[in-house]
Amino acid sequence: MTSGSKIFTLLFGLSLPWLASASATENDAAAQSLIASLGRPAPARTVFAEARFMKILEQPRVSSGELSWLGGDRLERRVERPAKEVATIADGEVTQQREGRKPRSFTLNRAPQLQVLLDSFVALLGGDASRLDQAFAIRHDGSAQRWTLMLTPRDPRVAKAIASIQIDGRGNEPRCMRMQEADGDLAIDLLGDLAARMPAVPTREALAALCQGD
Repeated sequence: MTSGSKIFTLLFGLSLPWLASASATENDAAAQSLIASLGRPAPARTVFAEARFMKILEQPRVSSGELSWLGGDRLERRVERPAKEVATIADGEVTQQREGRKPRSFTLNRAPQLQVLLDSFVALLGGDASRLDQAFAIRHDGSAQRWTLMLTPRDPRVAKAIASIQIDGRGNEPRCMRMQEADGDLAIDLLGDLAARMPAVPTREALAALCQGD
């Protein structure tokens, strides 16, 4: 990642066009039930592989490692490839440590949009639908077995950086996360067992097929 405001949106995808939408009331109830089922006791960890498509690069940047929720508002993203890097949020402070460099830190007071994202993903990991709804408009498509959640930021400050976050999953396990940034860049994360299937040279189409597959 290139900025602290985006680091922890990677904790968890593309739209499944054949899924029928429920009514608003049914959609809200289904989303709340699904989010509750995603809750995990801390510490919760999952491996990830990310392809980040940027306008300034001809090929996507690929990285892999482990994401961890350590309880409370403490999150960690540990990158193993292509270079070792650890980013953490704890006690209101963001710290980045890259191999061969001095660590750098800043407080969440300098990045209010990151505080919103932190609150939101702690809510998602904790299965707290009401807390998540405070920061995002939530749309649910699909069934309990095969589903998509679309999160659209309510806070204009967050929306200036992130247009939407879409999570694709099966049962109570998220498989993919797509973060569409407001500037046109796109990050797609494969999670858990699916991370091992990241192509050597990924394309948007190939990752969409993986996220939508059985």
